Amino acid sequence: MSHDHGSHGSHGSFAAHAGGRHRWRLAVAFGLVGAFFVVELVAGLLSGSLALLSDAGHMAADVVTLGAALVATRIATRADTTGRRTFGSYRAEVFASGLAVLLMLGVAVYIVVEALARIGSPASVASGTMLAVGAVGLAVNVASLMLLRGGAGESLNVKGAYLEVVADTVGSIGVVVAALLVRATGSTWWDTVTALAIAVFVAVRAVGLGREVVAVLGQHAPSGMEPTEVLRALCDVPGVTEVHDLHVWTLTSGMDVATAHLVTARPDAGAEVLEAASRMLRERFHVAHATLQIETTDRSQCQGADW
Repeated sequence: MSHDHGSHGSHGSFAAHAGGRHRWRLAVAFGLVGAFFVVELVAGLLSGSLALLSDAGHMAADVVTLGAALVATRIATRADTTGRRTFGSYRAEVFASGLAVLLMLGVAVYIVVEALARIGSPASVASGTMLAVGAVGLAVNVASLMLLRGGAGESLNVKGAYLEVVADTVGSIGVVVAALLVRATGSTWWDTVTALAIAVFVAVRAVGLGREVVAVLGQHAPSGMEPTEVLRALCDVPGVTEVHDLHVWTLTSGMDVATAHLVTARPDAGAEVLEAASRMLRERFHVAHATLQIETTDRSQCQGADW
């Protein structure tokens, strides 16, 4: 019986390198969004605009997401000096995403409670401040989109941050539209309705992101990857007669890993089978790291897991 590792970090190294090349984009976007978040939060409190406050809450989640992406690009290239983090520190990104989920849900609940409290006694809203801050927020988001778009095609971390800013741009447009409607009609209900719409939008996205976080921490099969399909593909590798103890999971976004026992009737072809299976997993399923163990048809030597 022998074992080996397929795809020794080549995919992961490329991802880390790509993220590192575009780290400056993340840093600039983080600075822009972070600074405007403070401005929008203060303006929302002073103007009494729920729409501004809800969008500020959404931007707070963007700040966390951009910060997590920055941390992830740094951690991805940091060597483990303790010798105990055998999987590295890639899960830091997942934990940061979990924090963003809690923050987004908290914002959504706060906005809904405030909106319900205004029923029957609409608050005064400074539409001029609301319009000006919303317009600046839209400009900040567009600038961030232009920055991140250049790296979104190469780095998954940058792509995730880019999609977050895309969603926040929708919120900024909502704030501007609500401000114009408040000024045109004199009714502050437009502010409340827009705030509720943004709160629902944020809550839906938070639930979706939360499901992804739970799936990663629960070591579920990666999204879009069917274990049965991986099993059939491994069985089709020349020289493989059987596959068992297959496990596939996500270490962090864009980094899927797998383990499996491959049975072969050709003990002398172990290296050939390992190379072919590793290449197939890397090219067809984009598995960043595969740990494969070769066994002969003598199954008495198998010491696989029993789960």
